[in-house]
Amino acid sequence: RWGGGTPDARTGSGGGGGAGWSLGRIFPWASAWQRRAPAGVDGRGPAGFDGVEVAPRTAAVAPAPARWAGTDEDPGVFLTWEDVCVMVAGAAYGAQPVSILSGITGHAGPGEVLAIMGPSGCGKTTLLDTLAGRLGPGITETGSILINGRREKLAFGTSAYVTQDSVLMSTMSVREAIYYSAQLQLPGTMPAAEKRAHADAVIREMGLGDAMDTRIGGRMTKGISGGQRKRVTICVEMLTRPRLLFLDEPTSGLDSAASYHVMSHIARVAAREGMTVVAAVHQPCGDVFDLFHRLCLLAYGRTIFFGPASGATQFFTESGFPCPPLRNPSDHFLRTINKDFDEEIVESSKARRKTAAEAIEILTDAYQSPAYSEKTMDRIAEMKGIGGAPFRKREQASFSTKLFVLTRRSFVNMHRDIGYYWMRLGVYLGIGICLGTIFYQVGHSYSSIQARCEVIMYTTALLTFMAIGGFPSFVEDVKVFRRERLSGHYGVAEFVISNTLSATPYLAVIAVIPGAMLYYLTGLTKGPDRFAYFVVNLCMCTLLVESMMMIIAVIVPDFLMGIIVGAGVQGVMMLNGGFFRLPNELPKPVWKYPCYYISFHKYAVQGFYKNEFIGQTFPSDQLVEKNVTISGLRVLQEKLQVEMGYSKWVNIAILCGMMVLYRVMFFAIVKIAEEVRPKLRGMRCKLCK
Repeated sequence: RWGGGTPDARTGSGGGGGAGWSLGRIFPWASAWQRRAPAGVDGRGPAGFDGVEVAPRTAAVAPAPARWAGTDEDPGVFLTWEDVCVMVAGAAYGAQPVSILSGITGHAGPGEVLAIMGPSGCGKTTLLDTLAGRLGPGITETGSILINGRREKLAFGTSAYVTQDSVLMSTMSVREAIYYSAQLQLPGTMPAAEKRAHADAVIREMGLGDAMDTRIGGRMTKGISGGQRKRVTICVEMLTRPRLLFLDEPTSGLDSAASYHVMSHIARVAAREGMTVVAAVHQPCGDVFDLFHRLCLLAYGRTIFFGPASGATQFFTESGFPCPPLRNPSDHFLRTINKDFDEEIVESSKARRKTAAEAIEILTDAYQSPAYSEKTMDRIAEMKGIGGAPFRKREQASFSTKLFVLTRRSFVNMHRDIGYYWMRLGVYLGIGICLGTIFYQVGHSYSSIQARCEVIMYTTALLTFMAIGGFPSFVEDVKVFRRERLSGHYGVAEFVISNTLSATPYLAVIAVIPGAMLYYLTGLTKGPDRFAYFVVNLCMCTLLVESMMMIIAVIVPDFLMGIIVGAGVQGVMMLNGGFFRLPNELPKPVWKYPCYYISFHKYAVQGFYKNEFIGQTFPSDQLVEKNVTISGLRVLQEKLQVEMGYSKWVNIAILCGMMVLYRVMFFAIVKIAEEVRPKLRGMRCKLCK
């Protein structure tokens, strides 16, 4: 038997419940796509039918994941939206806003899978982002979006969003990615063994059992396929069994069989646990389309059809666009309303045939008739009156648990990513050998004063400048952080602290090994205390530069532009750090006040100078005065113009304070963006009204 759905999609072996052969049994879409809606959702359908026909009892089915206290008490989600309009600012200054969505109305209820379909660029993802409250800056939204009849911000664990792009840590295996996410999302009171069992069950539900120990892979290494990455992302978001699940292109990159099994599992979970699912789907196969309870069909920002998925074919037929036999209805719908190729249709068609633009006008007018649009409005009015208790934030792991898990995950990621620190360590070793051999044993002559200053300058400039080498890897971490932060897995403070704790050991290794080679090859002032200061100062500089690059990463998320901006900022700081131009010779406007005092090179170089010259004596220039020695203190005050009013350890403290300040600035930028963005959107919405 072929067609008519895979065996686990139909009850029994007959596929249709009737005897004899028929075309509809082979191609279910050839017989008006009759389906049954779940009882209790819209008042139709036999009692006990949950909207998805499950496998026979004899089939091997993965056990349902464990549930924890509090999930059963959450109310179901009745999501409604009326007259939703979305506009984006024009590309040119003063240009009129561009409309993306216009007057979209619809609803979704517990146990339902609502599919948002339409041609590319019709506004599917924009509608999904609008319903989920994830619109970006510069986008204006109007209309009414209600949850259980009221405006409500969903608490953690009650909603989840699976993005179109699978943003995951490439160095983690599938098992590790899900395990770490489970430890972050699931309650701290849940035993670790139960969390692992729950994660394993979710992994197997998505058909990833054979890939559990395979690394996800990314730009450096090959890993799992794109379809498997999509399923891992779905696993991460379904760990908490949210009441409202948004899916953006969940079948992208999947073959028809994988698409069907993934969507059938999601439909079963939705029916079993009363989950409301809203999915933006590009072009599903026949079996996947048969799983949808409702269909929202868009065309260039306008509603073509909203209602039961089984009624879409009849709607098109009544409007004069019948679905040909043996054709997938979703293919027919999109072919009818995609006007990107209207010119080709007009040129190639021998008979007069309606263009997609004409079809869109006809279908839009047909949907506005009372037979369709009023049913939608009546159901919305019914859902708004349901009410229910407000959502409560589900229990999460404690702050200390999140901090420990994030630190451990980040440490493992940095260890496995060769581009994060190991390649930089190799470059540092190379630079250390080059500097050490070029300035080999500078000695204690008068000319060694200049040589020591040059070694310190190159150490401060080159070794800290190379800290931007890990920026691409850090940008990937920030992308993961943004996704997990939007989903409420953890806060900004946990990310900042865990990143600092996990990076410090690697930076210490980078500072100690190349620093020791450089220090003893060049013959700088000997002594364990002086070497310890040299290493601490170098380590603090690299930490500070990484903190500065964190700010750049959150402002300029593109890694190529970020490297350019970071290099430019460091270049400006080097110029007024007090080496290329002595402090008293710097132009006072801008370059000395304030640039000289906010450049970390000033404090790093002066700390190195104090560590190197205090307590030393050097012979004077024999051409100027013979048999005279110069103290290191005199070199610092007269030749290098170093501020001697405080200890070299104060320079370390200032660098440490700047590092903390940069990380606090990163924290503040993220928090302000989270708080200001909704307010700005609300102000724009009021202005539009």
